[in-house]
Amino acid sequence: MENPFLMNKKADLLIVDARVDESIISNLKKYNVEIIKTIECKDILEPVAYHPDMVIHPVNHNTIVVAPNVYDYYKEVLFKKPINIIKGEKLLNRNYPEDIAYNVARVWKYAVHKVKNMDPKLKFYLLKEGLEFIDVNQGYSKCSTAIIADKAVITSDNSIYKALIKQGIDVLHIQEGYIDLLGFDYGFIGGATSCIGGNDVILFSGDYTSHSDKLKINNFIKKNRKSSKILSDKKIIDIGSIITLRYN
Repeated sequence: MENPFLMNKKADLLIVDARVDESIISNLKKYNVEIIKTIECKDILEPVAYHPDMVIHPVNHNTIVVAPNVYDYYKEVLFKKPINIIKGEKLLNRNYPEDIAYNVARVWKYAVHKVKNMDPKLKFYLLKEGLEFIDVNQGYSKCSTAIIADKAVITSDNSIYKALIKQGIDVLHIQEGYIDLLGFDYGFIGGATSCIGGNDVILFSGDYTSHSDKLKINNFIKKNRKSSKILSDKKIIDIGSIITLRYN
């Protein structure tokens, strides 16, 4: 079962926060991928209003479930692309937990989320993919989870750490903070990392050398036979993940 956040083959298309620094876009383009910038979801808080992982969940490498709030935009910009675009049922609102319906982490054979708040249609399609659900207290589960390998993740969230350890997942538990997110005290490691697939490189949105657990992070990545690349020389920032899609 292929994790769409950790694809075996290189992505053809990336969906990226429209506000990211241009150096991030330039470095992503070096991988010869098409980039689609997000539209603002005006119904949720402004700091995360452009975050792709708040409004889109990739069910698999070429199928996405999209919040009704922004569905028309993605239907239009992905027109003629071989991507299956499914309209979710849950309209997002600014108050937690009314904004978390699509922010689901994917780890090995599991979908990790505050399950009662998951969009019903997304839940249907994830079950159809054969995934099992792990219920956690953290509603921003994708934001909070950096996918490093099939059975290896990094998180600062205690509920995700405890739940995944029980399932035999290798979890590096790091300190909260050290990742910027304008409007909040800090952002999350999952929203600041991504993998475009087809290689063993974990992409970081910016420089994380000021993180108190930088050595642990580097060693964990190496232990899982991966390398890291920093997309911008500015400080690491939560950009709401990068949604990766592939045509075949």
